Amino acid sequence: MGPSSDTGTSLKSVFWGTFVHSTCNEAVQVLEDTAVGVDHEGKVRGLLCIDVYTSFIFFMPGMVDAHIHASQYSFTGTALDLPLLEWLNTYTFPVEAQFEDPEFAKKIYSQVVRRTLRNGTTTACYFATIYTETTLLLAEIADRVGQRALVGKVCMDRNDGASYYKESTEESMRETDKFITQLLGKGYPLVSPIITPRFAPSCTSPLLEFLGKTAKNNDIHVQSHISENRDEVNLVQQLFPDCKSYTDVYLKHGLLSRKTVMAHACYLSDKELEIFHKTGASIAHCPNSNISLCSGMLDVSRVMKHKVKIGLGTDVAGGYAPSMLDAIRRAIDTSKALTILDPKHQTLTFQEVFRLATLGGSQALSLDDQIGNFAVGKNFDALLVNVSVPDGPIDICNEEDPKVRVQSYIWFDALKHLFSSGDDRNIVEVYVAGRRVVPFDNTS
Repeated sequence: MGPSSDTGTSLKSVFWGTFVHSTCNEAVQVLEDTAVGVDHEGKVRGLLCIDVYTSFIFFMPGMVDAHIHASQYSFTGTALDLPLLEWLNTYTFPVEAQFEDPEFAKKIYSQVVRRTLRNGTTTACYFATIYTETTLLLAEIADRVGQRALVGKVCMDRNDGASYYKESTEESMRETDKFITQLLGKGYPLVSPIITPRFAPSCTSPLLEFLGKTAKNNDIHVQSHISENRDEVNLVQQLFPDCKSYTDVYLKHGLLSRKTVMAHACYLSDKELEIFHKTGASIAHCPNSNISLCSGMLDVSRVMKHKVKIGLGTDVAGGYAPSMLDAIRRAIDTSKALTILDPKHQTLTFQEVFRLATLGGSQALSLDDQIGNFAVGKNFDALLVNVSVPDGPIDICNEEDPKVRVQSYIWFDALKHLFSSGDDRNIVEVYVAGRRVVPFDNTS
């Protein structure tokens, strides 16, 4: 994508410098000495080459966290000593049950929205809990602080391991309708509802069927989990003996579409990946939690060979870090581990993982017509990055004039520095729909 513009539109802001993003044809495209015009709606309206240069400072698209549990943020970085199903019963469900309390929910949800924004997550796909009122509170907080978000009220009418934390089938249906109606009625410009069956083992067939019809009738996104852990896969086979596979459970209940994102997918067969491709459903790769809970390792290269949409997720709190920079690192580490096991495995490049965290995430959430890169007409969701920020985590040891370097390799090096050693200190400013949301102002 070269310099272009949408003429005839008045601009609110102009940003200039180096812009690094992904396109459908290039995993990393560098636009040096470029000005980007943003209109009053926060959309990109023009790109123009100018003679401006600043060392090691650049703009990149905001990162997309395609899978995160906002309600688990309070125990992030702890409780990683059990496999998935035991982990849910021992740690997760007791904590999520506390979110019936609005004051507790307000505290934790405010923290997670601000923390993820500060770490460059401009779009988050959130799991909340089974409680409608406090899930609406999460949506309100995201809107007020300025984060683009899909927010889901968790649906689960089966939970033998923690019977205190579940709904009746009728209650889950009623509360889901209530949640969707009330959230859409708020008219939040950046926040939308997403249908959220926790995962197949926690939902009966009637509830799954209802959720599939609700998603279709309202043209609403769907999120859930799939094939995260071998014991979980075996449990699904026991609970749904008439289904051919884990994927078939969701397919038969009408929950797979181009607006569906499923987390993990470590053990999907080739036939299941073909179903994902045909239905347009996507995968959220959550490498931190996959390793932290000893669940498995997803072969992203195999998923991409099947032409399945895929993005990255932090999966807090199975994942111990709320930063997408960590998700990038863990994705690369997992790919290298697979290469150790099989030298013929095609290791992911940093360019490919950059795309997963930005454009890939927007594609996984079917929001790539709105966000994901700096194409004209898309929203200006962006990060201003300073790799050499004072007192930051990175020392630039060979700070030669990048103009001496050819083919923009200096910006590739800057990205590598950020991905390998950077943190929130390197993310100087965060923009969502053209509005600067980080640094935070007093009102947020």
